[in-house]
Amino acid sequence: MLAGLNHLTLATADLSRSIRFYQEALGARLRARWAAGAYLAVGDLWLCLSLDEARQQGAGRDYTHYAFSVAPADFAALRERLLAVPVQAWKDNSSEGDSFYFLDPDGHRLEIHVGTLESRLAECRRHPYRDMQFFD
Repeated sequence: MLAGLNHLTLATADLSRSIRFYQEALGARLRARWAAGAYLAVGDLWLCLSLDEARQQGAGRDYTHYAFSVAPADFAALRERLLAVPVQAWKDNSSEGDSFYFLDPDGHRLEIHVGTLESRLAECRRHPYRDMQFFD
């Protein structure tokens, strides 16, 4: 049912520093930035940088997670299958596209997600995050 890696979200203590690193050192393309995060493209990979207080404090639990793509028609069945395992949910979805956030047996933070960077940017253009800017 999984269709591949959807996006990678990395928690950061210093958003500007991280954006510079990914742009200048790795050649990522900045697509959007707002007060608490940024969306970049690294080839076909959607990279999200998320300003995270836990990362700033050096705490072990931050917003870093790995998201896998799932087709809209498969989302509900896969979510139900995961809940039957059972897995522990670690976050409720509050953004565009269906998402289910869960822990694997070793506590890695995972997500199944319906949508793409382009669908997220389109939604953000309609309802931007605080101080959001777009770069295209």
